[in-house]
Amino acid sequence: MSYIKIIDSYIAGIPCKIGVEDYTSEAGSGHWDAPSDVDFYGYTESCWEVLDRRGRPGWLAKKLTASDEDRIEVEINEAFN
Repeated sequence: MSYIKIIDSYIAGIPCKIGVEDYTSEAGSGHWDAPSDVDFYGYTESCWEVLDRRGRPGWLAKKLTASDEDRIEVEINEAFN
């Protein structure tokens, strides 16, 4: 698998890497007559995979929690901005 960026992270206190496969971020217009809330606020999407410290997909993904996913999304956004 090819990744556009690999970042360091952790899950359940265990160091790991996150392989980002795709990342898109669109700023919103902030204008009151935007056709939808997505057009007003903008959006960020990413596709990623949990890797072990050697860069291989591993078992650690089974320990992901919703809190981990939210934190990793923030870490990815920070890495690209």
